[in-house]
Amino acid sequence: MTDEYGRQFQDRSKYDRDRMEPHFLDWDNQPSVYKDYPDAPETQLPPSAFPGGIDLKEVISRRRSVRTFSKKAVTLAQLSTLLWASAGITKRTANFEYRAAPSAGALYPIETYLVANNVEGLEPGLYHYPVRKHVLLQLRKGELGMAAAAASLDQDIAAKCAVDFIWTAVFQRSAWKYRQRAFRYVYLDCGHIAGQLSLAAVALGLGSCNIAAIYDGEMNALLGVDGDEESVLYMCCVGVPR
Repeated sequence: MTDEYGRQFQDRSKYDRDRMEPHFLDWDNQPSVYKDYPDAPETQLPPSAFPGGIDLKEVISRRRSVRTFSKKAVTLAQLSTLLWASAGITKRTANFEYRAAPSAGALYPIETYLVANNVEGLEPGLYHYPVRKHVLLQLRKGELGMAAAAASLDQDIAAKCAVDFIWTAVFQRSAWKYRQRAFRYVYLDCGHIAGQLSLAAVALGLGSCNIAAIYDGEMNALLGVDGDEESVLYMCCVGVPR
């Protein structure tokens, strides 16, 4: 039965005191926590900033899934703030770069891609967000909203919103340390990022709607990832509420 796969995953990724095997970290072969597209055209992002007078309790109270958007564009400054608040670097030290959302073991397996439909100052297309640079890298030009909608079980919200945030996991970043348990942790990590994005959207006067119903192969093809070493997990549609 199909439901057995989920149960097997849950069982085989459990921590059990009597089944734990010794595991030593191979520090010389730790995967990088950064992905880059060195030949992709780069768009600079303005500094991230929230409007003054924001009350966290009010932001949390107002958070709702928004499924209808106006035709008004999201600004590049708003997009910059959404990226920083969900996945960006918040503090740098000599040996480490802290990020906005928590990650198991600080291994940061999640990558952020965008399908820009209606963003001021940004050509429609597919983009990658390299967190270390806080810029956008253009991977594909063109109107891709319908393709994103088709890959999300034909939900037209993905074509009608201003921008789709699409998250993938680079599994080996976590599996290097946590082995099979890593496949639980990448979903938790992605959920932390999505939750912060939804609150940041409210604080900026925007709306968001998270989507987990995805045709994985179609979305991976849209993003240009292999679906094995890196695969889509989750997405969020963001725009100006109607």
